[in-house]
Amino acid sequence: MNTAEENRPNPDELLASLLNEEDKRKRGRLKIFFGMCAGVGKTYSMLQAAQAEKSKGIDIVIGYLETHGRKETAELANGFEEIARKSIEYKSTLIPEMDLDAVISRKPQVVLVDELAHTNAPGSRHSKRYQDVQEILENGISVYTTLNVQHLESRSETVAQITGILVRETIPDDVFESSDEVELIDLTPEELLQRLSEGKVYTQERSKEAVNHFFRKGNITALREMALRIVADRVDKQLHDYMQYKRIRGPWKSGLHFLVTIDFKIQSTRLLRWAKNLSYSMGAHIQALYVETTHIMSEKEHEQLNKNINLAKQLGIPVRIITNNDIVKAIVDFAHKENITHIFIGKPRIRNSLALLRLNSFVNKIIRLSGNIDVYILGSDSQAKDKFSQRASRLSFTSNYSQYILSAILVSIVSIICFTFKSYIGYQTISFILLFLVSILALFYGTGPILLASTLSALIWDYFFIPPPYTLHIGQPVDVFMLIMFFIIALLNGILTSRVRRQEKKIRIREERTNALYQLTKELSALSGSIEVVKVASGTIQKYFRINPIIFLKNEQNQLNVITYEATPIQITENEMSVALWVYKNSAKAGKYTDTLPSDDHTYYPLQGNSGIMGVIAVKHPAIFTHGEEQFWDACLSQISGKLEREFLRDAAKKTYLLSESEKLYKTLFNSISHELRIPVATIMGASDTLLAQEYPEETRRNLYEELNKASIRLNRLIENLLNMSRIESGRIKPHPDWCDVNDLANSVTESLKNELKPYAFSVVIPDKMPMVFVDFGLMEQVLHNLILNATQHAAEGSQIRLKFFIDHHFLTIQVMDRGKGFPETEIASVFNKFYRGKEAKAGGTGLGLSIVKGFVEAHLGSVKAENRQNGGALITIKIPVELSDINSLQKTDI
Repeated sequence: MNTAEENRPNPDELLASLLNEEDKRKRGRLKIFFGMCAGVGKTYSMLQAAQAEKSKGIDIVIGYLETHGRKETAELANGFEEIARKSIEYKSTLIPEMDLDAVISRKPQVVLVDELAHTNAPGSRHSKRYQDVQEILENGISVYTTLNVQHLESRSETVAQITGILVRETIPDDVFESSDEVELIDLTPEELLQRLSEGKVYTQERSKEAVNHFFRKGNITALREMALRIVADRVDKQLHDYMQYKRIRGPWKSGLHFLVTIDFKIQSTRLLRWAKNLSYSMGAHIQALYVETTHIMSEKEHEQLNKNINLAKQLGIPVRIITNNDIVKAIVDFAHKENITHIFIGKPRIRNSLALLRLNSFVNKIIRLSGNIDVYILGSDSQAKDKFSQRASRLSFTSNYSQYILSAILVSIVSIICFTFKSYIGYQTISFILLFLVSILALFYGTGPILLASTLSALIWDYFFIPPPYTLHIGQPVDVFMLIMFFIIALLNGILTSRVRRQEKKIRIREERTNALYQLTKELSALSGSIEVVKVASGTIQKYFRINPIIFLKNEQNQLNVITYEATPIQITENEMSVALWVYKNSAKAGKYTDTLPSDDHTYYPLQGNSGIMGVIAVKHPAIFTHGEEQFWDACLSQISGKLEREFLRDAAKKTYLLSESEKLYKTLFNSISHELRIPVATIMGASDTLLAQEYPEETRRNLYEELNKASIRLNRLIENLLNMSRIESGRIKPHPDWCDVNDLANSVTESLKNELKPYAFSVVIPDKMPMVFVDFGLMEQVLHNLILNATQHAAEGSQIRLKFFIDHHFLTIQVMDRGKGFPETEIASVFNKFYRGKEAKAGGTGLGLSIVKGFVEAHLGSVKAENRQNGGALITIKIPVELSDINSLQKTDI
């Protein structure tokens, strides 16, 4: 039983696997021809594989190919269609690049794109060629490409240490890891050196230079080992994934969870790469952590921190940011919560002279508190060691010079005042005054000015106030002790106060952002309609980010439209619209401060919902976001996207409901009309056939003529009802009132229904002094006709039907009542609905009569109400506000 339970697939994992497979089927396949360095034959092997596929009838074109003047490679490329390159002008020079749009428009089955790590010319859509390849894959086109091991981001630094050459063109590791197939192109070092000497890789002059630098045998051997190990690790990972997909039991290494700690130092880049390589080899899950403290970073440190975070993202490592003054406690607590098995830290370096007090405490403390978690310590490289002594000898303060000057001036002014009254207050009291001043300054200034104020206060107190005055010599040992304590207390008090102030500022910023998100969520939840959502979203962005957004939303045809809620329309250039369309299509940000179309003035972000992209938002950044601002920005966009998605789904659900109701209405109308048409048409056809077939006596012919007339009247009534309902639905009903006598109205209706009213005791009740009313005679005639006809269909023969008119407070009130069964209580609310027929209604009728009554009465700004009479029967009351020809204080007449 336990075995069966263990082998049972997890539904969530199964669904995720199916979705992943579905995504893979939609995308093109990426095959990488991978080598240790240039000259091993990657391009040649790629062309050979393409020739083999072409012979099978596969449509293959060349998107971009570099033969490097190699004759054999150029000959192998013959026979392939090659997409013409696109020339991009940069600094008065035309640079040929792959024409991405032409490749996508051509839409072959496979495209050959050489040199995956290539950097595109400025002005290209993407800054890197691998981004071009990703867009090609998203359009369902498979790609063959080439790549050297030194171009992997996680291996570039190691390659630089081996070869002494810094590699600048790199690709994120996840591009390589997510490829569908990797074919290793391998040569022994001897074979590669032989090819170099024969001039098959570079020219003779370049080959000699290459052999003496990059292509030394030791370098080649190390690069070969690295390439072989990467491919071997990939094969192992593929086997691991296959066993998980097929639910094959076995020993797993997926229980490893790595945590790499980063900061604003350049050493974090090496730590990230090393931890990524190890996690890939061991099949471990990895994430990075940055602990934000009260330390005020300089602009250079901010820049390095952003580089470290971006590198982590390129390596496929998720980054978490938390705030805590105790870095070690924050790391250990996070590790325990996230079930981390290994922590990776850099060997601590002294940032300034104050850090000497904390030397080695970081490593010792994290090892002591980590418990069962393994801790890996990575040392700095030689370059960092060279700069270590320089950084250790200087303080890292970020306060501006004005704060130092003001601190010195304030200390001097207070000292002068104290010097004036020193004979009255004593030098001990003056120490407390200066100590108080340092504490006050700490509320406004940074660590540097506080240290200056503490030092200056101690010196002034010693020189001018401690006996003997005007000398740094101190006569009493107790005064020496007091001076030392004064300096320490002033310094510690000032630094701690300054730290608390900085911490409070960061907490306040976080609180403001949290409150802003709460307010945004609250406002969005109360809104209805995309325009209102855009209005609130724009206001929030303007308030908290100081930038004006341009919001594009998709319409029902999945096209982008610029949404504006102001009177002045937003002017969008053709280029801006094309960038927005690209972002909408590819679900990736573009524009300024990105690698895609960076020349644009705006940065474009997709509004991504759970079911798809809702639109695009474009903003003009005055400066690149800090990581905290970016997190706040992403959270705001997530809330806005979610609300827009809910609005879109609500509109879609409403339209689906209307469509469903229209379908029901169509079926009801078809069934009713077909039945109602069949009866009079059958009567007309039967009577006319009978009359045409032979001669009949006059009485028989008269009866047949009467049947023809009744059928024609019934058919005409049906057509009139349909036309009236069509007029009501289209809003074309507009009353044309005139002065009318209700007696004429009653007589006209009674005359038109005299045959239907013969079996009933019909009566009309009108007050003697009933004034003329200002209504549309034709519409009101149709209203009364439908009401009285409806009464004849439900009242028993011989029963009473009454039509009553009276004036009640400037309202023309009309009542039609009968002594039939009345309305079922459950159906009263529905009797005026289109095509509604009661459950016990007689056969025939379209269910339009009472709905037309309601439409005509409402066109007169009136109301109609259906109810049951106390002693049985139905009562329908109409109230219409009207002008009267003569009021004469007329009151309601009860009859």
